[in-house]
Amino acid sequence: MNLNNKTQVLIEALPYIKKYHGKIVVIKFGGNAMSEIKPVIEDIVLLKHIGIKPVVVHGGGPEIDKELKKAKIKTRFINGLRYTDNKTIKIVEKVFSKINKNIILNLKKHGAKAINAPGIIKVKQKNPKLGLVGEITKINDNKILKIINNGFIPVISPLGTGNGSKHYNINADTAASNVAVALKAEKLTILTNVNGVMINGKLQPHIDFKAAKKEIKKGVINKGMIPKVEACIYAVKNKCPKAHLINGLVPHSLLLEIFTDKGIGTEIVYKNNA
Repeated sequence: MNLNNKTQVLIEALPYIKKYHGKIVVIKFGGNAMSEIKPVIEDIVLLKHIGIKPVVVHGGGPEIDKELKKAKIKTRFINGLRYTDNKTIKIVEKVFSKINKNIILNLKKHGAKAINAPGIIKVKQKNPKLGLVGEITKINDNKILKIINNGFIPVISPLGTGNGSKHYNINADTAASNVAVALKAEKLTILTNVNGVMINGKLQPHIDFKAAKKEIKKGVINKGMIPKVEACIYAVKNKCPKAHLINGLVPHSLLLEIFTDKGIGTEIVYKNNA
């Protein structure tokens, strides 16, 4: 890239830097996107240094699968959600603790202050058929805001607390969208391992609620993509201005999505005028 191109990149980014300055941005990553952790961490730290307030919610599906396999526990999914029994929840807790510490360590290495934010998600049991899977009843937004206002990046594991301090597994995308709504975040960005919503082999830069629900019903949007799309729908319906699905395996996809005119991935919108 020549010097002129470099200046153009900065000029293109400037209005977005102004727009998001002082605003909360919720970033969900983990699972398959964890294999390319360094560029994502660099992006998050850059956001923090230019005055944006990132909040990280992580997943950890592939790591949980590995640990369950080691323990000879069969993995079962119902509508994209992991069936969770007592043995499984112990493994989930262990894996999430490890991932959370790893993200914090990497953020600190790159010069940002970061801290675990445990116990902020209150839940009830979602459905007895799913076992220890939680349905979110409350997000402790005050606790998260206190962490942000003290200059830290909160790193949140998708574990909910139910009656008697019992832990419940929560889909990380659902957790991220609820956190975004509770914090009145300017943006929710979900990093995954695909380019976005694909219909007939074509990436959809924008998709509205109606079309997304139709594609879920048809089975075009399926498996783990269902909770991701539904999480974005929930966020935008509840006044989070922007919700995106992007490929976390593309280096610096977070910066491309936030700071470029063209963007990257799929934006979930009320009505598609594109």
